[in-house]
Amino acid sequence: MAARPLVARQPNERLQALIQEAGCSNAGLARRVNMCGAEHGLDLRYDKTSVARWLRGQQPRGRAPAIIAEALGRKLGRTVTIDEIGMANGKNLASGVGLQFSPTVVGAIEQVCELWRSDVGRRDFLSGSSVAASALVEPSRDWLITGADSQVARSVGARVGTADVQAVRATTDALVELDHRYGSGHVRPVVVHYLNSVVSGLLGGSYRESVGRELFSAVARLTELAGYMAVDTGQPGLAQRYYIQALRLSQAADDRGYGGYVLAASMSHLAASLGNPREIAQLARAAQEGTRGHATPRAEAMFLAAEARGHALLGDSRACQAVAGRALTALERAENQGESGDDPVWIRHFDQAYLADELAHCHRDLGQSEPAKRRAEEALAGHPEGRVRRRAIGLLLLATAHVQQREIEEACHAGTRAVELLGNLRSNRGAEYLDDFQQRLEPYRDESVVREFGARLEVQAA
Repeated sequence: MAARPLVARQPNERLQALIQEAGCSNAGLARRVNMCGAEHGLDLRYDKTSVARWLRGQQPRGRAPAIIAEALGRKLGRTVTIDEIGMANGKNLASGVGLQFSPTVVGAIEQVCELWRSDVGRRDFLSGSSVAASALVEPSRDWLITGADSQVARSVGARVGTADVQAVRATTDALVELDHRYGSGHVRPVVVHYLNSVVSGLLGGSYRESVGRELFSAVARLTELAGYMAVDTGQPGLAQRYYIQALRLSQAADDRGYGGYVLAASMSHLAASLGNPREIAQLARAAQEGTRGHATPRAEAMFLAAEARGHALLGDSRACQAVAGRALTALERAENQGESGDDPVWIRHFDQAYLADELAHCHRDLGQSEPAKRRAEEALAGHPEGRVRRRAIGLLLLATAHVQQREIEEACHAGTRAVELLGNLRSNRGAEYLDDFQQRLEPYRDESVVREFGARLEVQAA
């Protein structure tokens, strides 16, 4: 019998280049890897011969590639991924980028930095990827059963302090304001480049435990914002990757409440836009379960409102009404606390107008036109002028309620106001609401007011 042919390994030139850049000997790298592994509870016993085998193309098993990348990253003072050291072995390429809820802090940093890098590089597999419902639900289970990371401090790399964290937060606040006014089409490229060029360096730096937790918290919020902006630019497959990583970063931050927000405000709403009502309710309930004792009444109201959206899309008016009632009660408790409330910054925007907006969606989906109209009007009365996209969506919700009541002239009037606002936005979400409204007008296309509305749209699009 002929001998089985051996598979020739290719020399790992990527690893060789990084070792040279770091100025390490094979023995020196082995020592660093063993020490790094010990910090993660691993008894690694590599030596210079082990490194020589890696350079010849051998692939170490288990968590070793991530540990090798971290050891080199510490020496170089920056984040190094397993792809960079030539040990991705298919794990960190194409469809896998950003979809893993990493079990380690090192892996979490690696995942999110690779996602940012791939996004800036406009990799085709990111923009063209679709959303799998299970890819939204499975990370929520990991989050539910896993506590905060025991340690996030790092001792190698450029020093990161409180001022750096404050800079990330201030930048996030400014980008949120711009997004509200002009839509994500104008702002998202700035967010992604900032994450890739500045924030990745901070995550790979040196920071004490308390600063590290605050850093992960700030980065989680900005990563979630980038995910929302992916939705608003028509890239739901990319959004799910950002949301998964924001959820993982919230765990490193030991911020249970924000993790619930990512599930209920981000993943749940993404599921809603994709027509997956069961996942909406599941994700919102996971947020409630995982934040018991950690969420303020305002956050509870938002989580409950998200669950109500799921019940409405399922056509379960009784369950929707019950959960919506609990949301109203929770927000009333929050409002009664006034300025003395301890709401974190990420939930302070959720006021009576936002809740009315959510409930208008519920009534619309249940075919309850009169309460849908009342809630949409309430939302519009409460949203300030700066919430341009939100006001445009509210006007289209109001217009839809008018259509459901066959008040076509009123519907077209509200729709025209929405179109005026959308003219200043680059927002895919706004465009989707407008498309939905136009479809609802189709049975009345022969009415003069509808023809005028359509002509106005054509003029604006020209």
